[in-house]
Amino acid sequence: MAVAVRGRGGVWRRVLQCGVGSSVPRGQRAAAGSARGAVVPAGKSGLAPWVPVVGLEIHAQISSNSKLFSGSQVQFAAPPNSVVSFFDASLPGTLPVINRRCVEAAVMTGLALNCSINKRSFFDRKHYFYADLPAGYQITQQRVPIAVNGTLSYSLCTDHKMSQMVTKTVRIKQIQLEQDSGKSLHDDTRSQTLVDLNRAGVGLMEVVMEPDMCCGEEAAAAVRELQLILQTLGSSHAVMAEGQLRVDANVSVHHPGEPYGVRTEVKNINSIRFLAKAVDYEIQRQIEELENGGTILNETRAFDSKLGCTVPMRDKEGKQDYRFMPEPNLPPLILYDTKSLPANMNHQQVVNIDRIHERLPDLPSVKRAKLVEQYGILPEHSFTLLNEDGLTEFFESVVKHTQMKPKKAIGWILNDLLSYLNQHSLTVKESPVSSSILADLLNLLDKKEISSTAAKQVLGELWKGEGKTPLEIVKEKKLELIQDQEALEQICQAVIDGQENEELSQHRRKCTNRMTKQSYFEFLNNDQHESTWQILKSMEEN
Repeated sequence: MAVAVRGRGGVWRRVLQCGVGSSVPRGQRAAAGSARGAVVPAGKSGLAPWVPVVGLEIHAQISSNSKLFSGSQVQFAAPPNSVVSFFDASLPGTLPVINRRCVEAAVMTGLALNCSINKRSFFDRKHYFYADLPAGYQITQQRVPIAVNGTLSYSLCTDHKMSQMVTKTVRIKQIQLEQDSGKSLHDDTRSQTLVDLNRAGVGLMEVVMEPDMCCGEEAAAAVRELQLILQTLGSSHAVMAEGQLRVDANVSVHHPGEPYGVRTEVKNINSIRFLAKAVDYEIQRQIEELENGGTILNETRAFDSKLGCTVPMRDKEGKQDYRFMPEPNLPPLILYDTKSLPANMNHQQVVNIDRIHERLPDLPSVKRAKLVEQYGILPEHSFTLLNEDGLTEFFESVVKHTQMKPKKAIGWILNDLLSYLNQHSLTVKESPVSSSILADLLNLLDKKEISSTAAKQVLGELWKGEGKTPLEIVKEKKLELIQDQEALEQICQAVIDGQENEELSQHRRKCTNRMTKQSYFEFLNNDQHESTWQILKSMEEN
């Protein structure tokens, strides 16, 4: 049974350990586990098996200092309505001016997701009424978005030991630029709703994934990979806890060979762990509803994390209700590449697709492959390194300053370091043990100046953050391994002398085993079993 642990990387480790099925109620586990093979077995009714289908719409907040169509500052947790321009408040006569940074971020994301970039895209108005949408419409890209037809590859673990991994691919239908809405704050005590427009007009990228997934585990893995890509590019901070990455999951089930069933949309999921639970719950709910003779409504639902279930919100609105129309205040968005760029055009005034492509950093998949190739670590270890913010840099710094082989060093980082950080809810950057200090400790261990047991004891002292070096702690606690052969023999002889009054002559072998244990304590838990055993055997033979 997998255990959910701290942070985004922790959630990813749980996903890799195939823990989605074990984290949902018993009635949902069949759906979660069997969906891995794309087919859920027949239920109590004995009907044909079910095929779950999952598609995702992901809204990523663009990492930009200002909003998509205004110069207002983007600031998380700012005082209510403190970063709102006249345009954000939709005052008459205000006009949109597009943010170049947002366009470049969308192009960069599209290229990283293997999309075709449309050199000519359009903005549209999507009409609907919310109290926190002052204009009564959202500016988006419905007809011709900025990027289309991409792919995203993600990896899943096929067993609980993370020793076998499989790579899957989900198609990206499109990436579109659009505005975010404001935020409604419900005051139940006073029975009123307040509106905060700080978020209104913030630039979003909506990444629409085709329904190529079949369970919560796959959905969670795909979103986590996308999150890593966005953070690597810098196109979005993608911090789900701050609403910078929100997921809508479209879920349906059908029998093999039949058309797709009626889908429901689970809105605004703000956690990868909750996404996995919401999708698996919805799959099982629909199967049970259909097998009991009911029907699935085309509706919008929300995931209640406390109850662990989805609840109805409203009937699903059709496209015709949005009354899409071209945005009259924005011309077509024109992009160029090196070939199509006019010779007399100012490069600073246009967005050049090829230049953005040249600046693309190594993506997570490439980084993992390099880590495996360069350091000889296991592929599953490379996933953990990338999924914990700052852990890759920590590992590489340790390897740079220690003589210990990377394969051994990574065990101390992934097991001992992360275990402590998880227990104390700390990030890698908040660790009281720096990479250089850990490297010093591993050097002592690699030189056989201390044992692994002693090294763990030293590490425990280092967590206290008292400013002592590993060597100082070793000397203070007298944890050094004894290298003097004569000194070892004297201690072993003292142990033997202490046992002479027992049944040494009659049960020599049993007593030798006891002496080995006793010598272990004589050496202050320094794990000198091999040396002790050889000396005692030699004394026994003599």
